[in-house]
Amino acid sequence: MELRKENILIVDDDINILELLQRHLKSWSYHTYKALSVKEAVQILRDTKIDLLITDLKMPQVDGSELIKFVSEHYPTLPKLVVTGYPSIQDSLVAIKSGVADYLTKPFTKDELKSAVTNSLGKRDNLNSSSSNLKPTNDNSYGEIIGKSEKINDVIQVIERVKDNKATIFIKGESGTGKELVARAIHYQGKFSRAPFIAVNCGGIPENLLEAELFGYTKGAFTGADKNRDGFFQAANGGTIFLDEIGNASKAVQTRLLRVLQEKEVVKLGAQKASKIDVRIIAATNGNLKEMIKKNTFREDLFYRLTVVEINVAPLRERKEDIPLLIEKFLFKYGVEYKDRFVRITQEATAILQRYNWPGNIRELENVIQRAVIMCNKIIGVEHLPDNLKFDISFPEDSLLPLKQIEKEYIQKVLNACNNNKTKAAEILGITRKTLRSKMEN
Repeated sequence: MELRKENILIVDDDINILELLQRHLKSWSYHTYKALSVKEAVQILRDTKIDLLITDLKMPQVDGSELIKFVSEHYPTLPKLVVTGYPSIQDSLVAIKSGVADYLTKPFTKDELKSAVTNSLGKRDNLNSSSSNLKPTNDNSYGEIIGKSEKINDVIQVIERVKDNKATIFIKGESGTGKELVARAIHYQGKFSRAPFIAVNCGGIPENLLEAELFGYTKGAFTGADKNRDGFFQAANGGTIFLDEIGNASKAVQTRLLRVLQEKEVVKLGAQKASKIDVRIIAATNGNLKEMIKKNTFREDLFYRLTVVEINVAPLRERKEDIPLLIEKFLFKYGVEYKDRFVRITQEATAILQRYNWPGNIRELENVIQRAVIMCNKIIGVEHLPDNLKFDISFPEDSLLPLKQIEKEYIQKVLNACNNNKTKAAEILGITRKTLRSKMEN
């Protein structure tokens, strides 16, 4: 899917309408930003080149008519489309006077929305002001991201849109798909690359310590706090903080994080005074946060503030054309690491690696290549691959054996090979003990 050149900002306090609008716009290949309030919308407008504003009028605290006035004064060439469920003559007059390009009343059809969006974009005063200069994606690498598949190109196109602004980004994907590489590409390919990049594995820090590590603490805030200390957020000031496995964060951490997103400030544990910070937040998970919201273990308001921009990193089984490029990358990596131990791989071995479904994704592929480099002499052949890879485990879509079961059986094989040492098995699979336990229990 080739993204259009336009960036569209949607503003509505109704989460259902926000998601409906985004879903329709994405189906037409537009790139979207989401905001639940006027305040959040203004922050995005200040940091990002937007080509169309779609906003509701009736919203708490500051309503949409104030946003329209603000945009008319500060971004006079930006077209504005109003979508409202409470039409009135007064609102219509305010909208028209403020130069609104079109006006939709809820409920509306998909065709009506498409027509209004097309009409609004067609009224732009400066057709050439759009941020359309995407980097070509015919190269096989982008930062540390390797691939030529359509799904990787989709990810790179979104990175190009967001790398030079500080909109909050949510990356979702299975364990081992390279979510941190995507976060690093967003940071290091953009204009903030010289600022700090701090990666935090929320699943790797004990729950009772995560709050202190993220936000810092003052002397005496808790037993063992013998001095004032900055947290990861203060360390990332001016740059980017990447919160991996955000689903593991406690409710207390979630509440504090919500304040950071809303107020752009941090309060240390034990402190009374807040400190302003300027940090881009990128969060990621391999879990289903919407299911966690239903179970009341993750805050819904935090979820929607984390997902201003969403990036979905596809599993390796959905982009198998990237496997030869990844193999080449890992052969070179371990050739250098093991002191000029550069080896080749046979076509037969490559074919087997492309046939396999990779439940552990890129991390599992890297582990297989690393082991093969060590075990072979000059050429990696079929005999240097693990036994479970040598059999075709691809199943038709209507197979009775679901992918989760395949993954579970593979993890069990790794556990058996490690004499049931869960720590070692998790290390080989590139996941945490907690994730391993969860996958085996489900």
